[in-house]
Amino acid sequence: MRERLSQQSDFQGRPLPEPGKPAGYGALIEAWGLRVPLPPRLAAIAERHHPKSTSAWYMLTPRHLPGDTLGDQLEFALKYEGVNLAVLSALFRVIEPQEIEAVVRATPTGVFARRIWWLYEWLTSRTLDLPDAGRIKAVPAVDPGQQFALRSGSLSSRHRVLNNMPGTREFCPMVRRTDALERYEAMDLAARASDVVDRTRRDVVTRAAAFLLLSDSKASFAIEGEHPSPQRQQRWGHAIAQAGSRELSPGELDRLQKIVIGDNRFVELGFRTEGGFVGSHDRLTHEPLPGHISARPEDVRDLVEGIITYDQRASTGGLDPVVAAAVVAFGFVYVHPYVDGNGRIHRWLIHHALARAHYNPPGLVFPISAAILRRIADYRVVLESYSRELLPLVEWRPTERGNIEVLNDTADYYRFFDATAHAEFLYEMVALTVNQDLPEEVAFLEAFERFSLGVKETLEMPDRKVELLRSFLQQGNGTLSRRARDGEFAQLTDDEVRAVEALYASNFTLNEVSPEATAG
Repeated sequence: MRERLSQQSDFQGRPLPEPGKPAGYGALIEAWGLRVPLPPRLAAIAERHHPKSTSAWYMLTPRHLPGDTLGDQLEFALKYEGVNLAVLSALFRVIEPQEIEAVVRATPTGVFARRIWWLYEWLTSRTLDLPDAGRIKAVPAVDPGQQFALRSGSLSSRHRVLNNMPGTREFCPMVRRTDALERYEAMDLAARASDVVDRTRRDVVTRAAAFLLLSDSKASFAIEGEHPSPQRQQRWGHAIAQAGSRELSPGELDRLQKIVIGDNRFVELGFRTEGGFVGSHDRLTHEPLPGHISARPEDVRDLVEGIITYDQRASTGGLDPVVAAAVVAFGFVYVHPYVDGNGRIHRWLIHHALARAHYNPPGLVFPISAAILRRIADYRVVLESYSRELLPLVEWRPTERGNIEVLNDTADYYRFFDATAHAEFLYEMVALTVNQDLPEEVAFLEAFERFSLGVKETLEMPDRKVELLRSFLQQGNGTLSRRARDGEFAQLTDDEVRAVEALYASNFTLNEVSPEATAG
């Protein structure tokens, strides 16, 4: 190591909860001057023996203090922080291969030494001057108790390491196991959704599925601030319904972009050939004011191919479907491969990953976009959580057309980000749809069916009129307004009005969630 860190109360602008010495990835970043986004959670050695950890700092006791060598810090990082490919990739580019060879030779059969060795050769495609490990027990590249990984992996006989990485070196964001993710995983939300469907008549499920699909399509456009025609909403809803039925490919993504855009006279279709950013322009100078900078156009195809391969590995390797959906979808939107349409395709990819894993009941789409629309502020916080860390590391200049040109190599920033916060957010949205939206829509449809049958027992009223009656009663908290009684329902007698109000009260609560409310 170049230098040993001293006690600190702040590390590169991130306050420690108490004085401590950054260790592991923090120590490597500082010692080697690595230009990488700071990991969401770093580790440090506290002065006292009962330190308190936070979401941003894992504080360990003085007895955990690692040695000064590169090998000591790498072992500490893998042992307590898991695999951080962004830091490792940056580190392996600036150190000499002989330094890793020395780490492995010090403990050639050691679990951490072999993992470091394998990670170096996997990330760099360089073969170190080391003999094969021999016949010893194989270890996983990723500790599944620390981070989400494939259930099994292909064996590298050279290192005796199982490659259970969820992706490839072209695209492999990692997700840490947190208390929140453990709780969501234990809920078995897929089984809960299936249980709701199994207890509901098929025709009711079909109607619920149709409504939830349309609400998701409408919400996905609303998130982008668009109000498309009903025909365009339906076309996109049809695309959402097909999610998971086709293999991902650049051609499939291009097809989706065409559906999203509709009128392509003013939008360049296909992968970007110029830089890209999300943000605004200065009103006076018209210079770009980016909040997020997209991947360089020359990196887009490789990154998208990496996302596609990740999707395939996750599906066949048993990765948690919600975690996989978060990584694929948010990875795509950070790359931002298109001039327009990225946000809606990003949310379509959530449906694709869940359907591909048979997570949602057949024929039923979880209205994820509708849930996101209700939590739009939280959604933006999650999106910006990584963009904010990324922005200072991207060197760029404005172009004459009001765009930007990226000047440094940024591909790894999109390959290897920490997607833990994204997975937690998506799991929350899935839980919201399974625990609230789906049962509430089923309950509404069943209540409306009872209400409609009750109305028609005494009144000859078409379905459209029954729905209008229910709508007026909902607006009046169970009471038919004077406007309705004098207008559309002037023919009802006082007794009939009291009867339908009683019927409404017996089937709906005053806190009902209507289809309109469910749609966001």
